[in-house]
Amino acid sequence: MFEHKKQLLYEVKIEKPNPQYAMLLQEQLGGANGELKAAMQYLSQSFRIKDQEIKDLFLDIAAEELSHMEIISTTINLLNGHDLDYKGVGVGQIEAHVLGGLSPLLMNSSGHPWTADYINCTGDLVADLLSNIAAEQRAKVVYEYLYRQIEDKEVRKTIDFLLNREEAHNALFREALNKIQDTGSNRDFGVTEDSKLYFNLSNPGPNHKAPNPTAPSFENTRR
Repeated sequence: MFEHKKQLLYEVKIEKPNPQYAMLLQEQLGGANGELKAAMQYLSQSFRIKDQEIKDLFLDIAAEELSHMEIISTTINLLNGHDLDYKGVGVGQIEAHVLGGLSPLLMNSSGHPWTADYINCTGDLVADLLSNIAAEQRAKVVYEYLYRQIEDKEVRKTIDFLLNREEAHNALFREALNKIQDTGSNRDFGVTEDSKLYFNLSNPGPNHKAPNPTAPSFENTRR
């Protein structure tokens, strides 16, 4: 069961409308590394998780990602302003001006519709956690790119909040991975002789030592 509360997780403001930047911000609404993708991925992955603590973690973060989607949509609304004018969008999608009446659409910054193809769900908790850690890292990178391309101080504050929440989710997923290091696809990971070979196929090039693999792990982020 989900519950909607009218109060946003973060109060959204802008200094002035900026339809072109609204198009850029669409990437974090309907893009491959956006908030809808994250919410649907973590929700989908949660259905098969037996560990209740980790299952709750996935569901809690999925619900928060939906709230991030709400924040992004509200910001796009404000940035689009009230005037239909496709000429205000020099680069990227113009669908909001010709199809959606300035509504934030489930599309990326190029106008491509959101798709479930963005979702990674394997049923293996280790693989899914590693995928989620990478997803949070990629989302953070996109937010950093967006931050550099806007001078609006209020929009920057919103992006800074969302960027820091991605870091929090990343840390939570890494801690969950620490708890299940020797399970699933991580069991007996990297212990065969074949896993200890290195093929030097760069010629001429530097010589690299053969790997000595160990099970992947992360330092406890609370230390």
